[in-house]
Amino acid sequence: MNAFAIEQYPVFSFRFLKAYIITMRPYLMFVSGITGIAGLSFATELDLFNTLLIFIACFLSYGFGQALTDCFQIDTDSLSSPYRPLTQGVVNRNHFLIISGLGLFFCISILTYYNPLNLLLGALAGFGLTTYTYFKRKWWVGPFYNSWIVLVLFMMAYLAGSEQANLNFSNPLFLAAILAVFFGYANFVLTGYFKDISADKATAYNTLPVMFGRKTSSIVSDAFGFIASASVFILIISLAFDSFSYQTILRALVFAYGGIGASIFSQMNLHSVKTDAEAHRAIAPCVHSYILLLSSLAILNQPEWFIPLLAFYSVYIIVLKVRPAKEQI
Repeated sequence: MNAFAIEQYPVFSFRFLKAYIITMRPYLMFVSGITGIAGLSFATELDLFNTLLIFIACFLSYGFGQALTDCFQIDTDSLSSPYRPLTQGVVNRNHFLIISGLGLFFCISILTYYNPLNLLLGALAGFGLTTYTYFKRKWWVGPFYNSWIVLVLFMMAYLAGSEQANLNFSNPLFLAAILAVFFGYANFVLTGYFKDISADKATAYNTLPVMFGRKTSSIVSDAFGFIASASVFILIISLAFDSFSYQTILRALVFAYGGIGASIFSQMNLHSVKTDAEAHRAIAPCVHSYILLLSSLAILNQPEWFIPLLAFYSVYIIVLKVRPAKEQI
C-alpha cells in the first residue's frame, strides 16, 4: 500500500459537498445568472414563480458546466489552481463527472419544459462543454468556442420565457444582447487566460497569450471589450428618442455607465499585467462589466427589475469577496 496515497472524500459527506461547490465557482454562477436574466427579460407573460425557476436553471448551469470542464483539464489546473479539489486528488473525478452531467440534465430539463426546442440547444451546449478543453488548446478559437456556449444559454432562456418558436433577430435590442453576450464573455475568457499563461505553456494549451504574448492579447481583448460596450451604449442612446420613457433610459444608463467604466478599468489593468498572479486585477472588473452591461439591457425590457438587479449585483460582490483564492477568478 502506498503510504502517501491521498484519502478521497466520501460522496455523501459535507467535505465532498464543499469540494464540489468550490469547483462550481459560485461567484461565476452570477455570469450565467445574468445571461439568463437578459434572455428572460424578453418574456411578457411569465409569473414570478416560473421566472425564478428558469433563472435558477440558468444560474446553476454555469456551476455544473464549470465542474464538468474542470474534469478534463486537471493537467493545467494542477499548476495554475492547486487549491481546487480535483487537482488535489481529494475527490473522485468520475463522481464529479456524474454529478455535473446530472446537474446539467436537470437544468436543461427545466428549460425544455418551457420550450421543447431547448432540448436540442441543451444537447448542443453539452457537446460544447465536453469538447471545450480540446478547443482551448487552439489560440484562434478558444474564447469564441466558450462564448458560443454561453450565447446558447441566453437563447435558451429567451425561448423558455418568450413562448416563441423562433429567435427575433429583427429586434435591435435582441441583436445588441447577442453582441454583448458573445463578445463580453469572449473577453472574460481571454482575460482569464492571463492568469494561466505559465501553466498553459507547460501543458501545451496554445492560448492566444501563450502564442503571441500579453501585449497582442491585450489589444485583442480591447476589441472584444469595445464591441460589447459599444453595442449596449449605442443601442440605449438610439432608443432614448424612441418609445422608451426617460425614466427607463436613465435606469438602464446607471448599469450601462457602470459596465463601460468597469470595462475601461479592466482593459487598463490588463495592459499593465506582467505576471500571472497579477491578472485577477483585470479579470474581476471584466466580470463586473459583463454583469452590468447585460443588466442595462434587461432594464430596457423590464424597468421594474431595477431594484432586484441592484440586489443581484450586490450579492455578487459579496460572494466574489469570499472566494477561496484571491488570485483566481
